[in-house]
Amino acid sequence: MAEFITGMKRTNYCAELSAADAGKRVVVNGWVQKTRNLGSLVFVDLRDRSGIVQLVFDSDTDKDLFDKAATLRAEYVLAASGVVRHRSPEAVNSRMATGEIEIAVDALRVLNGSETPPFHIDDKVNVSDALRLKYRYLDLRRPSMSRYIMLRHRIVKEAHDYFDKQGFIEVETPSLCKSTPEGARDYLVPSRVHPGKFYALPQSPQLFKQLLMCAGFDRYMQIAKCYRDEDLRADRQPEFTQIDLEMSFVDADDVMTINEGFIKRLFKNVLDIDVPTPFIRMPYSEAMARFGSDKPDIRFGLELVDISEFARNCGFKVFSDAVNAGGAVRLICAPAGHYTRKEIDGLTEFIKTHGGSGMAWIALSEAGIRSSVGKVLTEAEIAEIIKLAGAKNGDLICIVCGKSGPVYTALGGLRCYLGDKLGLIPKDKFAFLWVVDFPQFEYSEDEGRYVAMHHPFTMPKPEDIPKIEVGDLSDVKANAYDIVLNGY
Repeated sequence: MAEFITGMKRTNYCAELSAADAGKRVVVNGWVQKTRNLGSLVFVDLRDRSGIVQLVFDSDTDKDLFDKAATLRAEYVLAASGVVRHRSPEAVNSRMATGEIEIAVDALRVLNGSETPPFHIDDKVNVSDALRLKYRYLDLRRPSMSRYIMLRHRIVKEAHDYFDKQGFIEVETPSLCKSTPEGARDYLVPSRVHPGKFYALPQSPQLFKQLLMCAGFDRYMQIAKCYRDEDLRADRQPEFTQIDLEMSFVDADDVMTINEGFIKRLFKNVLDIDVPTPFIRMPYSEAMARFGSDKPDIRFGLELVDISEFARNCGFKVFSDAVNAGGAVRLICAPAGHYTRKEIDGLTEFIKTHGGSGMAWIALSEAGIRSSVGKVLTEAEIAEIIKLAGAKNGDLICIVCGKSGPVYTALGGLRCYLGDKLGLIPKDKFAFLWVVDFPQFEYSEDEGRYVAMHHPFTMPKPEDIPKIEVGDLSDVKANAYDIVLNGY
């Protein structure tokens, strides 16, 4: 029969206890993680949102309490009272935050029993997503899930504190609004009062925050819920939360400085990581030329190398034709000279699935040079490519030619793929940068005209406005800037 918590409310969270609390009487509440019965002693690992602490029941001290503890099972809900004490030296568990201490229990209440759960509450257990979602309340008990929620809480708190100090006003904007064209389909909510009419859930608070700017609230922020009816992907979901900001009477430098300050504070206060500021500012054209991406991961090398001038007059017609048609020939050089022909063919398929037409390659090793272009390029030309690539024994040169856009995209994707496969990316590094000076327009082959590269509401660079006025849209820069972290 379930007991009640009256008089047994917690004095401490489980993982808050340490050796400094030895001799202190405490009350802990939580769930049974596991039990161990050693005959005269029962050990119970009790878990709450902070972590785990070990409870000890001794048959020589209190036989009735020991017998009660022997009936406990996983996920029973307990209130336990006792005295914190040091573990014996041989029993110290350095893998636990509370591994130096235990609680000698002298009072126990079973607040709720439990049936055998469908899966063990442990991060090491491999559970299907379907089962996790069916028993979400159990899934959220797992330490990793608890950490994610606590981390999110700390991020939101830091956002409120930081932006308040920067003079931002938090405003909750409506969740039921008029449907307006945005980047995805709207979720619609039927109106009971107006049959046949619908509200839309906001894809973003964009219109509302613009109204706030017009109303004189020059610094706005909100932890905003957004809804977009689009296909589920790794970086897309129907409902998400964003830290939403808007500022007026400012320029791009002000916006960047405010955001850099927030990120610096967030990483320091939440993760104890020092992020250097100001962030690198990299023009879009440089990001594409060096990394093949407008969201480059700058934690590692494998930068793209342009060999178009060499290729223009080389003996391989595929290369020279691509350059003479206004395209490009570029390469990356990776420490993958040991790759087999099958593995290299796999890289070629990767290039094709990422927009490239194919891939030429040169592999260097102590045994000599292997190449897919050995019959169409002279030894001197291959030597020149090796020199331009800065390659050495053990390297693999991957070459792609064609229109500049697909060449960038294909090699940029291959760069990240090889960086990951070859272990070149430092996982504990955070590399921020701003990508700036995006093109305002791009040419649409399908429509036969220039269209907005991102959306039509981006301000052009003031110095490029005269180009728009005379209809020259090919080289207009947008006053747009994206913050990038580790390729995202």
